[in-house]
Amino acid sequence: MATEVETAASGGEIDGGQKVLHRLERKWTFWFDNQSKPKQGAAWGTSLRKVYTFDTVEEFWCLYDQIFRPSKLPANADFHCFKTGVEPKWEDPECANGGKWSVTYNRKATLDTMWLETLMALIGEQFDESEEICGVVASVRQRQDKLALWTKTASNEAVQMSIGKKWKEIIDYNDKIVYSFHDDSRREKSNRGGRYNV
Repeated sequence: MATEVETAASGGEIDGGQKVLHRLERKWTFWFDNQSKPKQGAAWGTSLRKVYTFDTVEEFWCLYDQIFRPSKLPANADFHCFKTGVEPKWEDPECANGGKWSVTYNRKATLDTMWLETLMALIGEQFDESEEICGVVASVRQRQDKLALWTKTASNEAVQMSIGKKWKEIIDYNDKIVYSFHDDSRREKSNRGGRYNV
């Protein structure tokens, strides 16, 4: 029996009266976190919520068309898309030894475009090192927004540089982007220039 999303999706081809769905290489999960009104003493991640898991092109477009663009989110909200089974937390075993490439900017339209281009690259497996990628986070803030591409193995500089160069090309970004280790962030070790940059 078709799910509501599959029924609503209209991109599949008809094969003998049956809708043919286009399966992705892997499942992906959208997450939402709104830290605009944190409860006193609440631990980070207590407001993190799983939104939906998808594994077809049709589900992705139906979700994308129905869910707010990051630019429409309230300040201090984060929208995540991670491989299913990986939580967007430093403590997740897939993320524990990783880090992130980050881009910051002030224009909301740019956030939406970069978010969509990154999502399509992830679910379309456009990175040669796709096994190294955990997911992407769009962070909406008052002064500037941030997009961060999370990876598994921060210490593998060659792989991280390859991912960073490819991502910069995908999002058509000309300024420098930086890579920071989750370990540095956890220890509040200041490394403003990042460990790597392209």
